Amino acid sequence: MRWSKTRVGFFGVLGGRQVAGAALVMVSLLFLLPVSLLSGEPLYRQGGEFSDLAAGEEQPPDERSAAQTASRDRGRAVRLQKTDGTIVELSMADYLWGVVAAEMPASFEEEALKAQVCAARTYTVLKQNAASEKHPGADICGDSTCCQAYVERAAAEARWGLNAGEYGEKIDRAVAETDGLGILYQGQPIQALFFSSAPGKTVDAVEVWGRSVDYLTSVDSPEGEEVPNYRSQVVLTAEEVKKRTLDTYPGADLSVDPGSWFGRASRNEGGAVSSIVLGGVTLTGSQVRALFSLRSAAFTVTWDGTEFTFDVTGYGHGVGMSQYGANAMAKEGKTFRDILTWYYTGTQVDQLW
Repeated sequence: MRWSKTRVGFFGVLGGRQVAGAALVMVSLLFLLPVSLLSGEPLYRQGGEFSDLAAGEEQPPDERSAAQTASRDRGRAVRLQKTDGTIVELSMADYLWGVVAAEMPASFEEEALKAQVCAARTYTVLKQNAASEKHPGADICGDSTCCQAYVERAAAEARWGLNAGEYGEKIDRAVAETDGLGILYQGQPIQALFFSSAPGKTVDAVEVWGRSVDYLTSVDSPEGEEVPNYRSQVVLTAEEVKKRTLDTYPGADLSVDPGSWFGRASRNEGGAVSSIVLGGVTLTGSQVRALFSLRSAAFTVTWDGTEFTFDVTGYGHGVGMSQYGANAMAKEGKTFRDILTWYYTGTQVDQLW
């Protein structure tokens, strides 16, 4: 999916979850679930028009009143499998509130929250049209390593304390003012991947999963040192590196001096590692990230004769929308539409139903 979480989430902000499992899930989502799975009449064109508008006229969806904008999401149900295994049915509006509360800091700018709502809504629509063996009987689950994180309103408000009223209302508005809106590429909902923070640029999907996706290309991302834990370190002994490597890549030769285990890294234009040799085996930056539990693939590695130190920038898989980048753009005056069409190249924001 996606802030100070160990993820991508799904996605992206991407709090405190491990990213390796999420990355594997996203690989299957991205490349096993076709972008064009919705056949026939595009989903976003199904359903009636607003009755209070003259024939052939329609206000921009984000300019309607809260009462008007509640109708689309309130009229669509989502079957959610909670983390305890129980399945509940919620309106899309209530479900999205819980996703955004779990996936993005409610202190963020409202335009960033709206962008997150649209990404979550788009992802949910795809899940509703593709059955999963992992949660039969439900459209989607609340496990971030499989689908999207979700938190019940009472739990979120308890966590926010004195800010509960303000934050809850912000997310209410973000959901209502984007009612039914999603992200489309060539008329179909996209795989709206997101993550926490980028080291200056997002990553092209081909760098992470080996396959290009037209709307998941590398773009500049404006966040920086204001991001909590934007720079992090992982320190491991030679024995720890050796064990983890050989457990996963038994063909690696780590019989020589540890100082020569890692070769020179190849980097993409955003500074993330594209590939690096470890013990004679060429690995992607994402594989090294998963192997050593790094926060991102934008890292350097040094050996001091005793330990390996990985210096890391950013957080998440790096593909799609950066949540902290979205917030930085919102602070600059960009709208949620600006944010979404920037991070998802060549897309449009329009009604999903």
